[in-house]
Amino acid sequence: MNATATATATEQLPVVVIGAGPAGLAAAAHLVDRGLEPLVLEAGAQAGAAVREWSHVRLFSTWGEVTDQAAEKLLAPTGWVKPDPATYPTGGDWAEQYVQPLADVLGERVRTGARVTGVSRAGRDRVVDADRDTMPFTVHVVHADGREERILARAVVDASGTWALPSPAGGDGLPALGERAAADRISYRVPDLKDPAARARYAGKRTAVIGSGASAFTTLASLADLAKSEDGDGTHTTWILRRGISGSTFGGGTADELPARGALGLAAKAAVDEGHADAVTGFRTQAIERAGERLVLVSEDGHRIDPVDEVIVLTGFRPDLTFLGELRLGLDERLQAPVELAPLIDPNQHSCGTVYPHGVKELSHPEPGVYLVGMKSYGRAPTFLALTGYEQVRSVAAAIAGDHESAERVELVLPETGVCGGAGLFDEPRTDDAADGGGCCAPAPALIRLGADAPAASGGC
Repeated sequence: MNATATATATEQLPVVVIGAGPAGLAAAAHLVDRGLEPLVLEAGAQAGAAVREWSHVRLFSTWGEVTDQAAEKLLAPTGWVKPDPATYPTGGDWAEQYVQPLADVLGERVRTGARVTGVSRAGRDRVVDADRDTMPFTVHVVHADGREERILARAVVDASGTWALPSPAGGDGLPALGERAAADRISYRVPDLKDPAARARYAGKRTAVIGSGASAFTTLASLADLAKSEDGDGTHTTWILRRGISGSTFGGGTADELPARGALGLAAKAAVDEGHADAVTGFRTQAIERAGERLVLVSEDGHRIDPVDEVIVLTGFRPDLTFLGELRLGLDERLQAPVELAPLIDPNQHSCGTVYPHGVKELSHPEPGVYLVGMKSYGRAPTFLALTGYEQVRSVAAAIAGDHESAERVELVLPETGVCGGAGLFDEPRTDDAADGGGCCAPAPALIRLGADAPAASGGC
């Protein structure tokens, strides 16, 4: 078969979408709207598997900011009714009232229990140039029953997120010494203190919380509430920050254009002000040592905190790029985000101002036809907007369909959040005027869970 015939045959293949979360299913909806056939592969047992793992966390964004227009169009004939746009869903609400109905209407186009283990060009590893761009993608899948399958695709949209790879406690980005050995006392998720088992784990205990983003705020506030409850006597938190505390540490407060996020920061501040949490600043964890039945955190400069019973590490998430190793991706060396997108979201450079709305231009790679979208497109950058993800997949679907004019047209206005230094990645307090408040910054939520420290009342991914 010649190159032209191969390319024509490739166009008849489905577009494989990796991940049946909000962004992945929105991508499928846009593809269907354009007459293309998507095939969504979800590693979890249900659509929205990652969202369900933080079902107890309330988003910063309202229902009006976390649903996609093409998805709504697909849902409308089923009698689906959009929840009150002014209310704030939990992760569980989002999964049950939007994600699952969308997966249901997509039907057999969504396969659960299907973990993607590799993506390449058919018959071409990443070294081979010959006829590369005319060959279809080959997607290797392992199903829940152990069965292996190879699927050919015309394009690949990776919306698998970053939830599966939380960052470790170590200040150098690696696990702290002893972190693995102390795994039974360490969690990397916001605890659900309404769950009896989780409540018993932290009630009356001393807990170290590492992180400075939305998830840390949520946890500080929740543990403070626990300390004030009937069974919370003795509950106390040691809050570990890699940087110092400045005017922007707790977010935008009442100036935040996302009121729920502002309120969360104020609740975290109250936890400290009321004595339920002590802040330890400038602490970069090097080791976690056993001290009898307790743990001691040790910093790079040898400072040791008082022993704690539990550690909650909320230092962000990372993209899993292992199964994309045979593709030619153009990723920023720091953020692991597409090179065109990285300068727009780099928390080392952009502490204020909204992230510029973007689409296929910023999401393209040297390997044509493969796109990282949703939270995964941000790599290690924090806090991602659901609305941003929906605009991404609209643009990508248009490009795959050949509608380049629509793909290049980006029409999205994002809210400013009133949060500066949003990722908590600045080691020193900022001294410019913007650091003290005002409208700014890192897309916090209309966000969803995933930030430099992840959900918390997040907002949409």
